[in-house]
Amino acid sequence: MEYHISRLIESLGKLDGNERWNTIPVGRADFERSMDRLPGMKLLSFSSKENEKDLVTNAKMEFENLQALKTFLDAGGRRSSFSGDAASGRIFLTLTDGNDKENTSLTKLLAEISKPYSVNIHMSFPNEGSLMVTNNQGIPLPEIPGNVVSSGKKVSCSFPLNAVLSSGDGINLEFRW
Repeated sequence: MEYHISRLIESLGKLDGNERWNTIPVGRADFERSMDRLPGMKLLSFSSKENEKDLVTNAKMEFENLQALKTFLDAGGRRSSFSGDAASGRIFLTLTDGNDKENTSLTKLLAEISKPYSVNIHMSFPNEGSLMVTNNQGIPLPEIPGNVVSSGKKVSCSFPLNAVLSSGDGINLEFRW
């Protein structure tokens, strides 16, 4: 897992006195605490670095089964599901339910700030893999706001973060193998 966080956003917590409360794990200790609470997950390696714009975090994890991975990705159990086994199955992830129609100025601000960032997911499966991208009603998106590559057992997708944050109808990913 690799992600970039703008140093501007990271510093917002310092301005309001909440620098101790990261919303996502950014340090090795954050990941280690998460792995300790999640049976079946193990942190294999961790690195982070800062550049002039971003804090870049890279963590390699191992999971014993799909339930362990699901618990890591969605501890509340509301934004993901899976079924099947190693031979064939389905992983469903909700990237966004859709934007808040009542706070369009905040949605526009978040979309603008997030322009240089993207959501990238790469998965390898034991068999031929595929990905379907749908809205929050399960209807395939006529125009995918990013890039999907399916090549045999490997499936990758990349979506501009601003497209995810500004999506009015939601974005769901359904991986199958």
